[in-house]
Amino acid sequence: MFKKTSLLVSLVLIFSLLIAGCSSSSVKTSDNNTPAAAVEKIKFNVGYLPAVGHVLYFVAQEKGFFAEEGLDVELFQFTNSGEGLNAIKSGKLDAGSFGTAAPLTFIDKGTPFVIFGGMQSEGHAVVTKPENVDKFKTLQGFVGTKVATVRLATGDAVWRHALSKAGIDWKTQVTVQELDSPAAVLEAVKKGSADAGLVWVPFTEMAEQQGLKIVDWSSQYLNSHVCCRLVGLADNVKNNKEGFTRFSRALIRAYDFYLNNQDETVEIINKYVKLDKTLLKQAAYSGHIHSIPDPDRKRVVAFWEAMKAIGYLKGEQNINQFINTDIYHEALEQLRGRYPQNPIYIQLEKDYKANDL
Repeated sequence: MFKKTSLLVSLVLIFSLLIAGCSSSSVKTSDNNTPAAAVEKIKFNVGYLPAVGHVLYFVAQEKGFFAEEGLDVELFQFTNSGEGLNAIKSGKLDAGSFGTAAPLTFIDKGTPFVIFGGMQSEGHAVVTKPENVDKFKTLQGFVGTKVATVRLATGDAVWRHALSKAGIDWKTQVTVQELDSPAAVLEAVKKGSADAGLVWVPFTEMAEQQGLKIVDWSSQYLNSHVCCRLVGLADNVKNNKEGFTRFSRALIRAYDFYLNNQDETVEIINKYVKLDKTLLKQAAYSGHIHSIPDPDRKRVVAFWEAMKAIGYLKGEQNINQFINTDIYHEALEQLRGRYPQNPIYIQLEKDYKANDL
């Protein structure tokens, strides 16, 4: 009797261990080792603009990548970069991506921001009425005109840099109207109170829908320029490294999804950007905009130097001290540990070595 009982107990124990082993092997992890269910969620507030270039936020939220990586993310919409950056500065947001010119201007004025990732590159354009397109095809055509821009917009800084390189003093030879939103810029151009305007995707597509024409894309003025860098307060990034690393992992996963699932990605974008889906797909995948999570340190430094050259900022600091590429790279390495054969992650590693070291 004793032998039978012992055998039965042994079999039950073995069976229990097998069940436990099978269960643990199927649990998703929030890092390389810890099951997501066992990880305490970190609250993370993120600011965004209703723009196609912020697609990685939308995908990470809607596909559950933030939650799977151990974050409780709340997204807050803003109208322009200045508003969003002030929210980060005041501690209301943990992170956001509000252009490149804007955060660099804040840093130049003493705000302790750190750039720790990327969200969008390029994607800005000059728009005007159809009859004025040829006039603005050369930079000299802007002399003596009124041009509407959004305060601290990246495309604005790129355009002013191009004017300066062409020998045009944008402070005296062009009347620049700084408005609060890209929608206001489009309205100014349509009404004729501005001769041309600078907006970004998808307002470029909206401009054409409303009868305006695209003159040139910002990449024509500064090739492969960065936009929308991920920014946080330096102390917050330092003290909450785990939260920012989880955040970066979720965005890298969103990038993989964005590249490989175009139709579903457009459906997701449409929840945040109310525009015809055909135009959204054109905006997201036309090649005029690139939504990549890499911080791209070298191009940020180049942008800083370009802004210094035109007097957009003083640039007395060493901008490299305000760029953190370690968080992104650690997140990428963790994902490569999970998925060593993923071709997107392999390419991102190559890009990191080229862009950030």
